[in-house]
Amino acid sequence: MDTATCPRCHLPLNSQAVTCPHCGMQLKAYGHPGIPLHRATEKEYLCNTCTYHADDTCNFPQRPFAKECILYQNLEESKQELQQHYASSFGATVRSWMRRNQALVLLLVLLFVCLMIALSTT
Repeated sequence: MDTATCPRCHLPLNSQAVTCPHCGMQLKAYGHPGIPLHRATEKEYLCNTCTYHADDTCNFPQRPFAKECILYQNLEESKQELQQHYASSFGATVRSWMRRNQALVLLLVLLFVCLMIALSTT
């Protein structure tokens, strides 16, 4: 069982709990354990660090003063994920190209082997 702490009473609880069994605070949106409800700290708003606010695609009515949101994505985490994706994308691109062009790769290997045989017999 994964455990988390309640943001209000700071007592341990199940990470899939919809409401805190100790203080009754709502932890998941719409009473569904699969929809996380992101909350801002007391003096800040979620919109200041949200990806959707930064690219102006947010249509949440409480924007830019939202304290709770189900669509929140941290801007810094998104930037780090993109950097990691681009850093590892060259190898993935080569592997993807090799899979798509297996026949061409096999033909080139076969031609190379034939060339090596021809050169070794002369």
